[in-house]
Amino acid sequence: MIRLSSITDEARNTLDNLVDGAQALAVPSLRLGVTGLSRAGKTVFITALVHNLIHGGRLPLFEAGASGRLARAFLQPQPNDAVPRFDYERHIDTLLDERVWPRSTRQVSELRLTIEYESATFLKTMMGRGKLHLDIVDYPGEWLLDLPLLNKDFRTWSHEALELARDPARTALASDWLEALTASDPTAEADENKARDLAARFTAYLAACRADEHALSLLPPGRFLMPGDMEGSPALTFCPLDLEDVGSPARNSLHAMMERRYEAYKKHVVRPFFRDHFARLDRQIVLVDALAALNAGPAAVQDLEAALAGILRCFRPGRNSWLSSILVRRIDRILFAATKADHLHHADHDRLEAILSKLVEKAVERAKFKGAQVDVAAIAAIRATREAKLKEDGVTLPAILGTPLPGETLGEATYDGNTEIALFPGDLPDDPAAIYEPGSDLAAGPDLRFIRFRPPRLERTAEGVTLSLPHIRLDRALQFLVGDKLA
Repeated sequence: MIRLSSITDEARNTLDNLVDGAQALAVPSLRLGVTGLSRAGKTVFITALVHNLIHGGRLPLFEAGASGRLARAFLQPQPNDAVPRFDYERHIDTLLDERVWPRSTRQVSELRLTIEYESATFLKTMMGRGKLHLDIVDYPGEWLLDLPLLNKDFRTWSHEALELARDPARTALASDWLEALTASDPTAEADENKARDLAARFTAYLAACRADEHALSLLPPGRFLMPGDMEGSPALTFCPLDLEDVGSPARNSLHAMMERRYEAYKKHVVRPFFRDHFARLDRQIVLVDALAALNAGPAAVQDLEAALAGILRCFRPGRNSWLSSILVRRIDRILFAATKADHLHHADHDRLEAILSKLVEKAVERAKFKGAQVDVAAIAAIRATREAKLKEDGVTLPAILGTPLPGETLGEATYDGNTEIALFPGDLPDDPAAIYEPGSDLAAGPDLRFIRFRPPRLERTAEGVTLSLPHIRLDRALQFLVGDKLA
C-alpha cells in the first residue's frame, strides 16, 4: 500500500472537496484526469474529445449523442486560476490548418467543458434540461511514476535506480553515467560542479531510454526530462549514488547534498502535484502507446508493463459515495486506452486491445477489487489513415492509406510529408503472451511497420461545412467515462 499524503495534505484535500461539493449543488462537475507516458497522445485526445462534442461529431456509441439528448457542449472559463488553461484553440488550429500534431504535454493544464443534455428518465426530464461541468485535467504520466518516491528514502531509491540501470536492456545506455558514478566518492566534500555533471549524465541516460528505438517507460524522476521553469534548480540537480558500503552521510558531503536535494524534489515537486491535482480526480483515462513498445521489443514491453503497474498503484480506486467524495475522493472509473489504432488495419484492433489487457491485467484486478470499474480499449482519438487493399507478390493484403510525416523513413524511402502511401503494417500475434517471449517471431523482429502519419485533411459537405475529426472508438471512451452522468 502506497501512502502518498500527510495528515495536513488530507485535511487540505477535504477542504477542497467541500468547496467542490458546494459548487456542485448548482451544477454537478466531474474531474477527468487524462494521462499517459510520453507521446501517447494526451493532447490529441483532449482536443479531439472537445472538438467532437462541440461540433456534433459522429459518436454512435456515445448514448447521449446518438439518442439526440445532447443539446450542446461549450467551453467555459477555467475555474482554477492557479493552473494553466489547456490551449484547445491553438491545438485545433495546428491540427486543421497546418496538419501537424500539437506539442506534447509538458505541464499540468485544465479545461472546463459544459455539457447540456436532456435526461433519459421521465422524472429528471420534468425538472428541465440537465447540465454537467466536465473539468479535464491534463498531466504527464511520467509525473505519476514520481509518486512512489514519497515513500522512499534516498538510499532505497538509489539502490533501486542503480539496479534498474544495470539491467541488460539499459547497461549500455547508462554506461557514461555509471562510469562517472564509479569515479565519484559519496563521502567526499560536496561540489556543485560534480553534482551538476552527475545529474546531467543521469538525465542523458533517461533521455536515451525514452528514445524511439528503446521506448523504455520507467524513467523517474519525471521532471528531469520535463523540467519546465525548474530547469537548473537544485531540486533537479541530483542523481542516485552507489551507497552499498557507505554509512550515514557526513555533513557537507556529496551524499548529504544529493540526499537533501532528493528530499527537496519530493517536497516541492511531487507532493504539491499529488495534493493539488491528482488527489482530486473522479475518473481517469491512461493512454498507452503500446505500438512503440512492440516496435522496440520485449524489454520495452516488460518495462511498459512495470510502469503501468506503478501508475495504477498510485490511484485511489473505489466506489464514490457522497461522504467519500468529501473525505477521500476516489477514482471510480479507469480506462486504459491503446492509442494509434489507426496505424493498424481494423482486423488487428482486437489483438491490440488484448495485448494491452495482458499488460495491465494484474493491476486491473486490484482496482476492480477496490470497487472501481475498469475498461480497456484500442482507440485513435484522431484517425490519420484510411483502409484499403494492397497487392504484394500476388497476395492481397489489408492495408492502410495515409501521408507519413516529413522525415519518416521506411526501408530506403524517406517521405516529404506530402506523399500518400499504402502500407501493410503487419499483423499482431493472436496470443498476447507472445509479446514477452524472446524467441518468438515478434521478439526476433517481425515485419511490423509502424510509422507516424500527418493528421487528416478534414472532409467538407456539399454545403461547405467542415466535418468533425474522424476517430476510432472515441465514442466508446466517452460513454465509459461520462455516459452515466448524462443519463
